[in-house]
Amino acid sequence: MSNIRITKQFSFETGHALYGYDGKCKNVHGHSYKLSVTVIGKPITDASNVKYGMVIDFSDLKKIVKEEIVDLFDHATVFNQNTPHIELANELKTRGHHVILVEYQPTSENMVTDFAQKIIKRLPEGINLHSLKLQETDTSFAEWYASDNP
Repeated sequence: MSNIRITKQFSFETGHALYGYDGKCKNVHGHSYKLSVTVIGKPITDASNVKYGMVIDFSDLKKIVKEEIVDLFDHATVFNQNTPHIELANELKTRGHHVILVEYQPTSENMVTDFAQKIIKRLPEGINLHSLKLQETDTSFAEWYASDNP
């Protein structure tokens, strides 16, 4: 049986700020992110299996990505925990805002790498993450490929 890639797309709204950046993105702002998750594997060949013919049930992939990324990052504001933004983050938290503190500058490049690590840990045996595409705007995105990250 051939290896097949399947892709599921997700969307979520997230705010962030890039501490120390020399452009507008140093200010708190948000994006309507689109995340495409592509996994690769062999379709199930056991005709008695309810998931016969599937690489992975789209609903199973959806559950993983929603729990690890979408439900956490949707309508949150992300800051690097190692910057003075921590003061703003703490103020927002005291006012009931959903804030995520990460160990990296919250660029699309770093976020897509973080997301890849989270998804890989949850995939069933025999299913591998092939690629992620995190689209920040209509014209800007970051991609992660397993082949680039052996």
